[in-house]
Amino acid sequence: MDEYEIGIVTTAPLGDTSYLLVSGDEAALVDPQRDCWGLLADCDARGVRVRYVLETHVHNDYVSGALEVRDATGATVAGPARAAYAFEYLPLAEDDEITVGGLLVRAMETPGHTAEHTSYLVLGDRERDPRAVFTGGSLLVGSSGRTDLSGEERTESLAHAQFRSLRRLALLPDGTRVLPTHGAGSSCAAGPASGERTTTVGAERRANPALAVDEEEFVSERFGLPPYPAYYRHMASINRAGPTVLGGPPRGVRPLTPETVARRTGGGALVVDARDRRTFARGHLPGSLCDELDDGFAGLVGQVVPFGTPLVLVLPEPAGEAAAEAVTQLLRIGYERVEGYLDGGIERWQAEGRPVGSFRAADPADLLALLARGAPVRVLDVRSPNEPGTVPGALAIPVGELPRRLAEIPRDREVWTVCSRGRRAAAAASLLDRAGIPVAAVVSGGAHDLIQPMIEGRAG
Repeated sequence: MDEYEIGIVTTAPLGDTSYLLVSGDEAALVDPQRDCWGLLADCDARGVRVRYVLETHVHNDYVSGALEVRDATGATVAGPARAAYAFEYLPLAEDDEITVGGLLVRAMETPGHTAEHTSYLVLGDRERDPRAVFTGGSLLVGSSGRTDLSGEERTESLAHAQFRSLRRLALLPDGTRVLPTHGAGSSCAAGPASGERTTTVGAERRANPALAVDEEEFVSERFGLPPYPAYYRHMASINRAGPTVLGGPPRGVRPLTPETVARRTGGGALVVDARDRRTFARGHLPGSLCDELDDGFAGLVGQVVPFGTPLVLVLPEPAGEAAAEAVTQLLRIGYERVEGYLDGGIERWQAEGRPVGSFRAADPADLLALLARGAPVRVLDVRSPNEPGTVPGALAIPVGELPRRLAEIPRDREVWTVCSRGRRAAAAASLLDRAGIPVAAVVSGGAHDLIQPMIEGRAG
């Protein structure tokens, strides 16, 4: 069989993996992210021609990089025949084949995660046994793709289709490499996915829970899944129409004076403050969102900020590097309206005599001490419903639902926000602070440090 290699490119913040299939001097990119320019530069440096971009489905969790690749390389975009893309592409139906170097790549229709979902078998030019299969959002490592992203009315029919697709994939030879797009950290998974990004058919047949239940149980488990980020509702239409081609990494973000920032926020822009949570709590622009610049930065924006909202950033130093990282993450999920960043930061804002907001940043011990004294505080748990443990007496509202459920929070006492490690609690506190609700945030540790002491009565 002709030699080939498969490069793995993981975008951890989204829980997704893209693949570069190389045979000879030709390559195919499978499910590329929008910020694929570094990967394309590597191919160019190696003298590898990207001949195809393969899409397994119309993505719901990120803006596809397929058109970026085509614009940069002239590659043919190929994808499911039923995807109904509005741009020119090569439609692939069951058993359709393309060649990449000395390899054959054969389409295998595997509906379920989406109606058009298609997997791709990697075959040799002479040997027809599959060596690998790109499974997109169908068979995952230790899980399977969820089937409710196309609307509740289609969940059941897609779940039945997914059950059949998984069983079909499980019939492939044991040694066939399974190369899924979605994995640990992706809300496209129907259940906890392994931290491993790839697997084999044999390993999944032995250990994957989705292959160990009958069809009735499988379908019933597709309902009542944790909510997915709000921005997902916009991704499929953007990807089907064809996203704007950026043509390269984002250029410098504009520095904005405090006066300009005030004018932009007055016109509807939202300030997203990417500094660390304790620094934010000590002083921030009124009405701003606390969202630390780490791997989860854009994911939180996608949960709580209405899609299409113009954004102004407050950044940690060095601002230039931070701006590039923040904007790249936002572009992956379609947030393109970054107006600029506050030049000089909060210090310049304050130096001009402009108002700042603040709230208390605390630890679990501080909250337990208050509760033990009988202080009139309310606990707000902003974790997801599937996270273990229940904080006694707490009001539970996931952070992604908080913007539309603020009216449910009584204002008769100070609210203390908690999550698992403090990041979401700080973000939630900033949303409450913006709404004028007295708030404090447990910014290190969280629910797991509170549950047992509260059950045992050590908190009063």
